Amino acid sequence: MPAPNAELRAILAKAQSEHRLPSVAGAVVRGGEIVWAEAVGVADAEAGEDATPEHQYRIGSITKTFTAVAMMQLRDEGKLDLEDRLDAHLDVSARGELTLRRMLSHGSGLQREIPGDVWETLEFPKSTADLLATLERAEQVLAPGERWHYSNLAFSLLGEVIAKLSGLPYEDYVERRILQPLGLGRTSFSPEPPTAVAYSVEPYSDVVRREPMLVERTGGIAAAGQLWSTVGDLCRWASFLADPDPDVLRPESVELMTSVQTMADPYRWALAWGVGLMLVRKDERVYAGHDGGMPGYLANVLVDRDDTLGAAVLVNGENISPGELSLELIEKTRERFPPEASAWRPDEPPPPELASALGRWWSEGSEYVFRWHEGRLEARWSEAPAWQPWARFEPLDADRFRTVFGRERGELLRLVRNSEGTVTRMYWATYPFSRRPEVTGATRTEGLRER
Repeated sequence: MPAPNAELRAILAKAQSEHRLPSVAGAVVRGGEIVWAEAVGVADAEAGEDATPEHQYRIGSITKTFTAVAMMQLRDEGKLDLEDRLDAHLDVSARGELTLRRMLSHGSGLQREIPGDVWETLEFPKSTADLLATLERAEQVLAPGERWHYSNLAFSLLGEVIAKLSGLPYEDYVERRILQPLGLGRTSFSPEPPTAVAYSVEPYSDVVRREPMLVERTGGIAAAGQLWSTVGDLCRWASFLADPDPDVLRPESVELMTSVQTMADPYRWALAWGVGLMLVRKDERVYAGHDGGMPGYLANVLVDRDDTLGAAVLVNGENISPGELSLELIEKTRERFPPEASAWRPDEPPPPELASALGRWWSEGSEYVFRWHEGRLEARWSEAPAWQPWARFEPLDADRFRTVFGRERGELLRLVRNSEGTVTRMYWATYPFSRRPEVTGATRTEGLRER
């Protein structure tokens, strides 16, 4: 797919100029292909080095998305459950009652940062023991589950869970199990040249000042914000979040990561959190990803999982919302080159025993459609808008199915047949479905038999 190169570069250039950014890099991805990447400004002002899409920037809290994927990998391996308490995996002196799910979704109520003046001294815990000891002073600022409350401390602790359960240092685990398999060769826990220098800009002059780079692996905060990356690698990461490689993480697990766990914006519902992922609503679309920020750096990556269109933005400065810039790049690309509808193709017929279950059914005065699509049984309300997904079913036995996606997820669908084997009635989440509208509570049992 082509991209409106000049128009996308103009968006970057305008942002760099108006917000007085030393540099900004951006890239757009669709269907796993990076369709555009550019940078505007200087990566190193003193050396006069121009920024390029290959320059690394600190990505800060985008690191949390890698931490979340690592946790889900361990979950899929049976080494943890999201409802586990923290003290099921770490020997903590306090806050052991917090669950992993709430920590991942910023619903634990744990204070935001490691206790102390760490963002003034830039001195962070150097060992697991030092980090766990801080919990004795950490406040429970909200009751668990009460409201969304961002916590870097929670993710620092999750990094220790990963290290404990995997037997590897957190950084080594992420490198071996995520970065290397996905070919993210320009994403690392220490900067690898070329690297953009961290800057702040004087408010009333055009002078830039270097911010501390924090180039050493900072131990206690590694799982919350240590990684460095490029816009290209972040777009590849966005593609993984949209269409995951099952050898790295099951698609069903990424789908869970993008389900709303806590509402971060209770006023307009424009920002929520899944399991470790930001969920940003813009108009009628929802994007998955994350923001990042460290001294002298800002970052964002977002992707629409429905059409796989995403973007990444990296800045070595301040005073801009990189997420808004990512959305602007995405929307311009979608406007100029809207996605082409997938071509319909003939497919194999449904199993003979399911043929009589297909078509239109009624329940509580509403009409539903059951169909066979891409090798599975699906259903949807007949008046549903086009954007609403079909419910999907997986067979349990001949006449029982589990809803695995969409409406009534988790519930059973049971088919009832007559003496000839024709499906004449269905029960979905215990609600009866018939071929004609019925009065609520009516039963039609004559001539039916259940298999």
